[in-house]
Amino acid sequence: MNAPTSSPSRLLRKANPLDETSTGQAGAAPVANRPADAIRVMLIDDSLTVRTVFKRMVESDAGMVVSQTASSAERGIAQLKDADIDVILLDLEMPGMGGLEALPMILKVAPEAQVMVVSSLTEDGAEATVQALSTGAADTMLKPRPGGFNEEYRSQLLSKIRALGGANDPAKSGAGSATPDDTRKQTDRQKRRTKRPDVLAIGASTGGIHALNVLMRKLTPDFDLPILITQHLPSSFIPVFARQIEVASGRPTHIAEDGTEIRRGEIAIATGHGHMVARRIGDRLVTRIKVEAVENGCMPSVDPMLSSLTEICEGRVLAIILSGMGRDGLEGAELLTAAGGTVWAQDAETSAVWGMPGSVAKAGLTSLVASPEELGAAIMDQFSLTGAVAQQPETQGAAR
Repeated sequence: MNAPTSSPSRLLRKANPLDETSTGQAGAAPVANRPADAIRVMLIDDSLTVRTVFKRMVESDAGMVVSQTASSAERGIAQLKDADIDVILLDLEMPGMGGLEALPMILKVAPEAQVMVVSSLTEDGAEATVQALSTGAADTMLKPRPGGFNEEYRSQLLSKIRALGGANDPAKSGAGSATPDDTRKQTDRQKRRTKRPDVLAIGASTGGIHALNVLMRKLTPDFDLPILITQHLPSSFIPVFARQIEVASGRPTHIAEDGTEIRRGEIAIATGHGHMVARRIGDRLVTRIKVEAVENGCMPSVDPMLSSLTEICEGRVLAIILSGMGRDGLEGAELLTAAGGTVWAQDAETSAVWGMPGSVAKAGLTSLVASPEELGAAIMDQFSLTGAVAQQPETQGAAR
């Protein structure tokens, strides 16, 4: 997977005003007054109009510069071999090599860059976009219809680039490392007796689909607890995402509607138009859809899922928070750990954005912070065929 934070070379660039230029096309004019550590963006799109609009939008932020543009995937790959890029905006539908076909090569030649795919809302677009996100792209941005490149779109675009480029990312400056107080809180938490989980609940956002696929492939049929997943995605992408998770996990996977039963060995995925919460009916657990807005603004949100599971399972939950922007999941994780539940998080090194997992790690709520592959292996290590949970060593709690 791509590196989670900005390229070290970007952070160490010399403040050379002659270097702050847009060099993607012949005769490109210098971009004045850009800081030496400006987020360097590459645009790969066959439409000159789209490249022009995106360039104007990106460079409206003084902390960003479009340093490369390419009209085809083939040209983009060639340019990346000698370019220093932090964020790549990649069109999926182009003549010749499409973005989906080019993505593995792009990730290979520019392993430290984050890729945001540009997609449409069509079914074909959703299929390709979710496939790109599972392959290693960090995020997606819908390409609007003509006239849709407005101020709201610009704001959303810049926010995503800023997060992917490492701006305001605590992991970039070392602030994501555990402090002595964080370590003490985590060690104290591990000394408490945690409850044997009855459910695995996973929350993810930006960069989370790739992480989910890696984690799921580590789970063998021996692990048969029900799995609930809340992934920030547009509603139109959820059916494609659910099918993909079913293939990756080898388990029956359902989009959680009102009354969907939570069964052992099966997966329930939050819809894109409502929060997935759990309710108990007799001896059965079922999902409900909750549409009320939550404080963090996410739809669907991880917090209602964790909060409801904490209540009906009396804390017998293992929650895993994967890559994503913001702090969604923190409130639910606090309630869960207070009730004797367990919280794990993805590490900064493998996260596209260490916002969500970083917030629970920094709060001292986690007993394990690791890569998706290590998290999946830890699940298998901690759960025997009977579902018993082994005690974790104290050294696993420290955030990296």
